[in-house]
Amino acid sequence: MERRARFEQIYKILDRTYPGATCALIHSSPWELLVATILSAQCTDKRVNEVTPGLFRKYPTPEDFAAVRPEVLANDIRSTGFFNNKAKSIVGAARKVVDEFGGSVPRTIEELLTVPGAARKTANVVLGTAYGIASGVVVDTHVQRISQRLDFTKESDPGKIERDLMRIVPQDRWIVFSHEIILHGRAICIARKPRCVECPLEKLCYAKDKTV
Repeated sequence: MERRARFEQIYKILDRTYPGATCALIHSSPWELLVATILSAQCTDKRVNEVTPGLFRKYPTPEDFAAVRPEVLANDIRSTGFFNNKAKSIVGAARKVVDEFGGSVPRTIEELLTVPGAARKTANVVLGTAYGIASGVVVDTHVQRISQRLDFTKESDPGKIERDLMRIVPQDRWIVFSHEIILHGRAICIARKPRCVECPLEKLCYAKDKTV
């Protein structure tokens, strides 16, 4: 099958399988999504969603986060792991957003990448989900693994994988593609034992370690 036609089939199957796919992190503003995404590093979305409601009640605005000492915030987010580094990033992000962006999370990738804690993956999550801006493709562990299995990329570096995906995936699909692949990674294409027999993409998948 011609490469582009195969990719088009994959997109259609993902759309049918995961209608309405979106970010699993619960938030009510771009700032809350930025905080939740920073907290999600090396942590499950489920645990982050357990922590953030109380966190946002205690610190309702970026100004509140900017005013707290990192060691105090660390105790509030302890259950998410790596809490000292995350607390420093969140307080730093709050101060940057308040001091340089008027309390609003910036809407460009260039500006957002200057915010502490906002590397490309985080910036793409916030811009795509909060603002609907397709600045790039979110590459988390699921997207990395499944993009390799589906032969979208042969790279292992997240930055190079993102560049490959941005060349292959149409820009109007960048946001939803990541959401769908992440859901697929959680539901079927599981890292330790992919459920290939149940996978709607099985006939289009070139992975050499399929399970039966």
